[in-house]
Amino acid sequence: MTPGEKLHAIASLDERLVIGLSSGTSFDGIDAALVCISGRGGDIRAELLSFVCVPFEPSLRERIARSAGSKAPELTRLNFDVGEAFAAAALTLVAGSGIAISEIHLVGSHGQTVYHDPPVANRSGATLQIGEADVIARRTGLVTVADFRTADVAAGGSGAPLVPLVDWLLFRKRGEALLLLNIGGIANMTCVTERLEDVLAFDTGPGNALTDELVRAATGQADAIDVGGARALQGTPDAAAADAFLAHPYFAAAPPKSTGKETFGSGSAVRLAELVHPGTNIAQLAEDQLFDLLATAVSVSARSIRDAVRFLPADPSRVIVSGGGLRNLAIMNELKRLFDPCPVVGLGEAGAGDAPGMDPDAKEAVAFAVLADRAVAGEPGNVPAATGASGPVVLGKFSFGM
Repeated sequence: MTPGEKLHAIASLDERLVIGLSSGTSFDGIDAALVCISGRGGDIRAELLSFVCVPFEPSLRERIARSAGSKAPELTRLNFDVGEAFAAAALTLVAGSGIAISEIHLVGSHGQTVYHDPPVANRSGATLQIGEADVIARRTGLVTVADFRTADVAAGGSGAPLVPLVDWLLFRKRGEALLLLNIGGIANMTCVTERLEDVLAFDTGPGNALTDELVRAATGQADAIDVGGARALQGTPDAAAADAFLAHPYFAAAPPKSTGKETFGSGSAVRLAELVHPGTNIAQLAEDQLFDLLATAVSVSARSIRDAVRFLPADPSRVIVSGGGLRNLAIMNELKRLFDPCPVVGLGEAGAGDAPGMDPDAKEAVAFAVLADRAVAGEPGNVPAATGASGPVVLGKFSFGM
């Protein structure tokens, strides 16, 4: 069977079993979701069958963390090693699913973003995701779709966010304006209404990135985080420092827009620390000083999300949260306070209006399974109003394992 015949055969099936793979800006592990997809066009059903998160080996995670400064030989090797890790995560998922790999049709891999540079006036954007798709295809024996962002960038877009179309396909409700909020290292929101042309989505700014970077700088541990927001809950936010940080021009810029750790990473964490505790080294902060700093970082993230609602076409009837931030009680408490009386619920909770079997940690991986399925059928995967692209484009490149 030729590659073209293989793609046509998959696209012709009433139901497709697709593996979605994703790793976000926190690069703490690979999310792998096995999804049963049926339907085509604007009428699909995606049922989550199995999900795992496979942590990166510490040494690989460290290499990813410093990848922005890598030279060509190091980045080339890392691309293949991350591909091996993604392939292993896919095989781990299949092994625990009870479904034979021969029954699965497709893999959609977002890869690991190592650099993201959105477009600005008179200059197109650029983006790089690693995790060699040919390695994934060879190890699994499955057609693999990857490199989703570049087609949108080539069409003048930011290549992000890419989840909005899937949010609309899976979560839209008649008569409602839902706010789908994903809080990873960077937070992004999608306003989902009945009509696709009214969907608006963009990155709001830092999600967990600031608190993660601050805890790591304070402890000297590369994988340390404020588990559950426990430290931030004991602190008092510095409102003046938060105000000063939120004066960054990104927050005032109207969408379409996207950002990353290039803007809100370790450098921003240091800047926030200087605003809260001028002249003090983060590693030398007293415990109560660190708590106040983390509480301020939480305030920045929550306020930037709430403030971003002013760009939406309609006030949300519900806010549905997914991603690692859902488990951070400090940020969830602050979001509920800021959005009151609008309900703020976690994906999977009562009233969230879930897609079948949806796990809040699996949402991004499910999205790339759906985007891979659309690519096979030649269906566009972007929302130009969200990314700034000149029009709808098919996303992803194909690799054939056998």
